[in-house]
Amino acid sequence: MHHLLDILASGVHDAKNQLFVAESIIAALEAEHGIAMGEARYAIEAAAGRLSRTLAAYQVLRKDAAPAITPVIVGDLCDEVVMAQQRHLAVANIALTSDCQVIDEWLLDRDLVTDMLNNAIQNAGRYARSKVHLQATVDDGWLLIRIEDDGTGFPTLPPPYGTGLMVAHRLAALHVRKGRTGSLQLSNDASLGGACFELRLP
Repeated sequence: MHHLLDILASGVHDAKNQLFVAESIIAALEAEHGIAMGEARYAIEAAAGRLSRTLAAYQVLRKDAAPAITPVIVGDLCDEVVMAQQRHLAVANIALTSDCQVIDEWLLDRDLVTDMLNNAIQNAGRYARSKVHLQATVDDGWLLIRIEDDGTGFPTLPPPYGTGLMVAHRLAALHVRKGRTGSLQLSNDASLGGACFELRLP
C-alpha cells in the first residue's frame, strides 16, 4: 500500500512540475501577443500550490511525522486565505467575507491549516449562490474556524472519511494539545442557509 502511495505521490510531483511549465508558456505568450490571461495563470498557480501542499501533507501522513506546530496569528492566516480566494470567487460573482474574532496567537501547523481552509472555501464556492463566509472564534478553549455558504447544503452529508475528506480529518487530528485532539465536521447548519465546514483545533 505504501509503495502504491509513493507512486501516486511521484505522479503528483510530476504534474505539479508540468503546471509550472504551462504557466511559463502562457506568460511568454502574454508578453509576445499582449493577451491577458491572468485567470488562466491564477488557475495554474492555484493548482500547482494545491499539489505542493498535498505532497507536504502526504509526507506528514506517510512518515507519521509530527506537524510543524508553531504560534500563528490567526487573523493573519485568515487574511492570507481570503486574499488567495477572494478574486477567484469574485469571477463567479461569489462574495467572500470574513470575521476573525481571535486576537491571540494559536499553536497550529500553518501550511496544513491554510491548505484545508483554501480547499474548503473553493468547495463552498462551487455550491454557493452568492456568498461564502469565513469565521474564526474561540469556543471553550478551542479554535473554531467555520466556512459557510448560502447554497442548498449537502443533499446527503458525506461520510467522515469519504473521498477528499480522509486527509483533512487526519491532518486535523494531528493537532493535539492538553489531551484534546483536533477535529473536522461537516453539516447543513450554516447561518447562511447552506453547508458548513467546521474545524476545531485545541
